[in-house]
Amino acid sequence: MNLKKTILATISVLTLFAHTVHAQTEMNFKDNAKVSIKYHDRTVYYPGDKDSNPIYIYITVSNTSSKTLRFKVADDKMFSVDFIGFNALKSQLPSTQSLIRKRTTNQTVYFREISLEPGEEYSFRENLKDYLEITTPSTYYVELRFFPELYRNKEVNASSNRLSLEVRPSPSAASSSVLPVESKTQVMLQPEEISPDKVIEQTIIARQKSLWDQFFLYMDLEEMLKRDPSRNRKYNSVSADDRQEMLLAFKADLMLQRIDRDIVAIPAKFEIETTTYTQTEGTVKVKEWFRNVNFMEKKRYTYYVRQRDGIWQIYDYTVDNLGTE
Repeated sequence: MNLKKTILATISVLTLFAHTVHAQTEMNFKDNAKVSIKYHDRTVYYPGDKDSNPIYIYITVSNTSSKTLRFKVADDKMFSVDFIGFNALKSQLPSTQSLIRKRTTNQTVYFREISLEPGEEYSFRENLKDYLEITTPSTYYVELRFFPELYRNKEVNASSNRLSLEVRPSPSAASSSVLPVESKTQVMLQPEEISPDKVIEQTIIARQKSLWDQFFLYMDLEEMLKRDPSRNRKYNSVSADDRQEMLLAFKADLMLQRIDRDIVAIPAKFEIETTTYTQTEGTVKVKEWFRNVNFMEKKRYTYYVRQRDGIWQIYDYTVDNLGTE
């Protein structure tokens, strides 16, 4: 009986010791390390294939303490890191099937012991699409979990900063010959000092060809968001960072045609009727035809534009139904 009590006491001590070591490991790493992520050669991202359109994330572990920092890194980084992704509605992105299979299969995980002196860093690159299923265009928010004792001890982890990720609709065949950015340098388009009617013409053509960068080029997204009173109230009540997130989410919802569908509707043809403007304000009336199964629906769009630093921007619009043909 005494032997049994001794064995139970020993097991309790060992269990307590293991929990203490576990807690100390987690505390020591979190207190002495910084984990950060950023884009590696940021480009335009689309859903789908991870090889033809990867999303490379550059991961850095930094020793921020005055002591040597030690941790493990697996040869297969899927056992050292994990990505957590959410869309604008806070729904979590699912893990890829290959990641799930790899972590649920019984196998030997090879790793290295890393030692960082004060001020030193350890960095590597991973493809986000190896970890998360990204199948639809939207605005996402991505964080990383780093496991200093590998995934088998995933409770011991440290979180990174958060990245905002914009995934755009895949280019259609009609737009494949005209890209919204320069493919080699990824230099974004710049708006030009063109007349209000040309601004509207280019915007509509860009929508017809699914060129989202060109479609948004002359649009004042902030003012367009504020057209809705509830969005306007919320926008005016939040912080600058939250406003930026609202604009990204608004833009993503427009691309998915979840809101304000009139402005993102694709006309089969259009005709600019009248253009009037002063030095700072203008209106452009456009007749637009939309194809249905057995008829054409006709509407008149009135676009309201405003000039800022020589550039005309769309900040509001109205739509009148003109019947069918």
